[in-house]
Amino acid sequence: MKVAFFVGNVCCGVSNFKHMKHTVTIALDAMGGDHGPHVIVPSALLILKENSDLKVILVGDQDVITQELNRAGATVGERLVIQHATQKVEMHDLPSFALRNKKDSSMRVAINLVKEGVANACVSAGNTGALMATARFVLKMISGVDRPAIIVSLPTIKGHTHALDMGANVDTSAESLFEFAVMGSVLINAVENIKSPTVGLLNIGAEEIKGNERVKEAARLLETSELNYIGFVEGDDIFKGVADVIVCDGFVGNVALKTTEGVAQLIHHYMKQEFKRNLLTKIAGLIALPVLRAFREKIDHRRYNGASLLGLQGIVVKSHGGADKIAFAYAIREAVLEVQKNVPQQIKTQLESVLAQRQAV
Repeated sequence: MKVAFFVGNVCCGVSNFKHMKHTVTIALDAMGGDHGPHVIVPSALLILKENSDLKVILVGDQDVITQELNRAGATVGERLVIQHATQKVEMHDLPSFALRNKKDSSMRVAINLVKEGVANACVSAGNTGALMATARFVLKMISGVDRPAIIVSLPTIKGHTHALDMGANVDTSAESLFEFAVMGSVLINAVENIKSPTVGLLNIGAEEIKGNERVKEAARLLETSELNYIGFVEGDDIFKGVADVIVCDGFVGNVALKTTEGVAQLIHHYMKQEFKRNLLTKIAGLIALPVLRAFREKIDHRRYNGASLLGLQGIVVKSHGGADKIAFAYAIREAVLEVQKNVPQQIKTQLESVLAQRQAV
């Protein structure tokens, strides 16, 4: 009863806690994704243990969230609060339907908290299209950005790279590809302290004559910019680590991303199948277990969870819908880092500089 009473007060007066002193406050869409509160609540508790300056707002059905907290032996408090929302955006909901008919969804309320200054960032594992549309409608775009983009981190033989757009825009102009390059470069500079990130443009060949006119025009824009542009890169270059940032349109990027996930599943399937084939292969598997574990850790998709929605006047991070507790925690960490580095403002400043430079030419 004590927990329910305190949560009720919070939900009725959310503005009261936005003045509490914490370094970062993250709003979590607790109802989003394939698993909802069952994964997101434990993930929030995990991340709160790591960071004593972090505050988390769990947005969604108050009763369901409270049940998950009780199951974990946790209660609400100054650093963990619940903001009640009566609706949930389903994975099959069209973005337009979610915008018009689900104004009190956990996703919409979490984004509203960012708009109102109650939270510094929002993290959701919900419907990507609805999240992008809602975030764009509520938070608006940074001046100078035509379209937002989804950027993801991918493992490479040299560490990792970042690729955008991974699905926000199916049809993209050369100008938008240029904007993606600027935003991606600013993000990597800010969160990874790489002074001049290398930028590659994904194409069907490295030669200048290859590609469609849109990609060729984007290349011309990049060549005359202040960015550290290295030219065209091909699909197999993504995992060689040839560039810190790889730029493409959302159609190509999403196909590349899903193909990567499929190949990873294929490798896992055949390795498991071969090691189980007979007694000798099982013994070989036991001997190779330390190597296999190290390999799995390096390419563990959970470590790369958390796709940023760049170009918005606020920070929104998209988690994979099927993320577990560990994976969702990585998405929260990404949001915290972007808040600390003030990424939207850095993108705005860099774009203004680039536009001024182009106008002066």
